[in-house]
Amino acid sequence: MNRTYYLDLAARGSRFPIGTHLTLHARPDHDSILLDGVRLGEVIAESAREWQCPMAVPLMDLTLEKDALLAILQVPAEGREKYHFADIPDARLMETVETAPFLTPRIEATCAAIRYIAEKHADLLPVGMGIGPFSFTTKLLSDPITPVFMAGTGMTGEDDEDVALLECATNLSLQLILRYLKEQCAAGAKAIILCEPAANLVYFSPNQLAEGSDVYQRLVIEPNLKIKALLDSLGVDLIFHDCGELTDGMVDSFNQLSPVMLSLGCSRTLWKDAALVSKKTVLYGNLPTKKFYSDDAVSPAEVERLSVELLREMKKAEHPFVLGSECDVLSVPGKEEIIKNKVRIMMNCKAD
Repeated sequence: MNRTYYLDLAARGSRFPIGTHLTLHARPDHDSILLDGVRLGEVIAESAREWQCPMAVPLMDLTLEKDALLAILQVPAEGREKYHFADIPDARLMETVETAPFLTPRIEATCAAIRYIAEKHADLLPVGMGIGPFSFTTKLLSDPITPVFMAGTGMTGEDDEDVALLECATNLSLQLILRYLKEQCAAGAKAIILCEPAANLVYFSPNQLAEGSDVYQRLVIEPNLKIKALLDSLGVDLIFHDCGELTDGMVDSFNQLSPVMLSLGCSRTLWKDAALVSKKTVLYGNLPTKKFYSDDAVSPAEVERLSVELLREMKKAEHPFVLGSECDVLSVPGKEEIIKNKVRIMMNCKAD
């Protein structure tokens, strides 16, 4: 693939949500579909058709990698969600994570779904999905904020055990992610959506960054550059997603990853970010779809206003742009039609 595909989407005025969760949960047996690669692939393809998306996008489920890592470590399934490393793991663990079987039923089904898309739906771009290494790391530590701050002062693992645990968790996360992404690419993925929602101001001190700390570069950008290098070697495109609260410097740093698309949350003003982001990168988003379930939080009229504003201002900014959701659009029981109606408004509203 090359950037022309994504730039053409923007030039055509494309607009679409990441709506697989909506489509999946319209089916009563959605839980069983998650474990059946062909049926999951059918849902992904159906979602692409339903929401006029040229890309077949899996669920934005950022729990799969942690589940796989802890399965390798033989942590019981019921304890994995809340499991955190209390001590620095044995050095032999890295070799285990690099070599031990890691294909959980959910990961196998996701890869099988990508393969199904690649083989049966030639008109759709098969897309893979994964969590970013920093966001994964935060799921492995009970208190990530403290060691991240300490690392921001210049401390390393040689100086402090908490920072050493942070560095170890980062390495473990990266190795598992690389293995999972290789599997998705081998299954036929032509692009990967890499999600780093934790790489934001909750975990990184803006004062440290303003004073010149390179902690964001070390903990976010450098591990993701290793992922970018892998994808480049496989001829697979990077779509980078970060819906957290960001500084301008954080957004600017994503240029180092040179993603074909950059997906940002509604805390950002995209037409201002256009000045920070290379025009080789299509900006995607960033309607507040997390609030679509509630008319009090965001009304249909507000969805139309925001959509038109984004289309108008991004045209003025002369930056390649696709109107879409800030994350995946989640189905909420009892609120399905309210949510779908707002997505349809986004899809059909008339720009100035």
